[in-house]
Amino acid sequence: MTQASNLAFHDRIRAELADIDAQGLTKPERIIASRQGPVIRVGGRDVLNFCANNYLGLAGDERVVEAGIAAQRTWGAGTASVRFICGTLEIHKELERSIADYLGFEDTILFAAAFDANGGLFEPLFGAEDAIVSDSLNHASIIDGVRLCKAKRYRFANSDMDDLETQLKQARADGAREIVIATDGVFSMDGYIAKLKDIRALADKYDALIMVDDCHATGFLGPQGRGSYAHHGVEIDFLTGTFGKALGGAMGGFICATSEVVQLLKQRARPYLFSNALAPAICGSSLEAIRISGGEEGDALRTQLFANAARYREAMTEAGFTLLPGEHPIIPVMLNDAKLAQDFAARALELGVYVIGFSFPVVPRGQARIRTQMSAAHTFEQIDQTVAAFTTAGRELGVI
Repeated sequence: MTQASNLAFHDRIRAELADIDAQGLTKPERIIASRQGPVIRVGGRDVLNFCANNYLGLAGDERVVEAGIAAQRTWGAGTASVRFICGTLEIHKELERSIADYLGFEDTILFAAAFDANGGLFEPLFGAEDAIVSDSLNHASIIDGVRLCKAKRYRFANSDMDDLETQLKQARADGAREIVIATDGVFSMDGYIAKLKDIRALADKYDALIMVDDCHATGFLGPQGRGSYAHHGVEIDFLTGTFGKALGGAMGGFICATSEVVQLLKQRARPYLFSNALAPAICGSSLEAIRISGGEEGDALRTQLFANAARYREAMTEAGFTLLPGEHPIIPVMLNDAKLAQDFAARALELGVYVIGFSFPVVPRGQARIRTQMSAAHTFEQIDQTVAAFTTAGRELGVI
């Protein structure tokens, strides 16, 4: 690259960054100087944390931390390789078995991230003869995974069962060999739970398979926290999930399916074949989080989590805020303007509450929001303090 073209390139990048900032769409990176939890240290002071996916409060749990440390002492920092070369440790097999048993599937394949799990699912299993019918609000990782696959693509309006049936009819009319319905179990920007009972009925009617991304459900939704499909009492064919939210909060993803499907994915899923094996510390922490989540303590944490969500939702509604309806611990506070969302988050931080403003392209234009998230680790007192801070910020900024 010549000096002139190099300068032109960076001028264009600076102009694009300036445009993003002018629209109020810049996403600030705030530095946290503490362990994840209901209270974190930001900017030299302790603030209440209401934006983490730490649903069960296990990300900073000492048992989860110690389990990760113990695993690293035993197995080292990592395998320095992909698994099919020299990278499968006993703890990887233990984690695969543990999550499969917990969620009620035959087998599991691990990935470095849940994004990779969704990116690696479709291409090895479906070809040009097949069809993928995808919810319009699916996570970006599902969208990207579908793009990597040669199957025909169909899209239905979010949770619109009439539109889903229309797309299934079209896929059958177009001669699809296999049809798979792909959906988030919980839509992370809204907290809406997918209508899996209705989806199951339509899948049976049109002989389709079902894929569910349960990243925002595994560990806390449904009986024993087994997820959205358990919440609705239905069976599905492919489940993707993460250890980066309720189950320890580290990172790493997985696909649960039949043993044959998992074996094929281990032969052909590119994110699995060409990424290092999951770090032993993550495996150890995740195993301990699964143990806690699947037992009586997990039931108690889930009860507290949903009690916290109900208290917060009621108090915020009484204060005059507009919330998206629902039962999930994701509770969006709708502000609609991107700059207002950023200003609100900044003022909330000054008042001692750490939240983030969400705007385009993470959510549609004109639907900017503060996506608040409850944790079982929050106390009622912390929730009340947050509502009070939000009320102050809301009045100052003309939101309420």
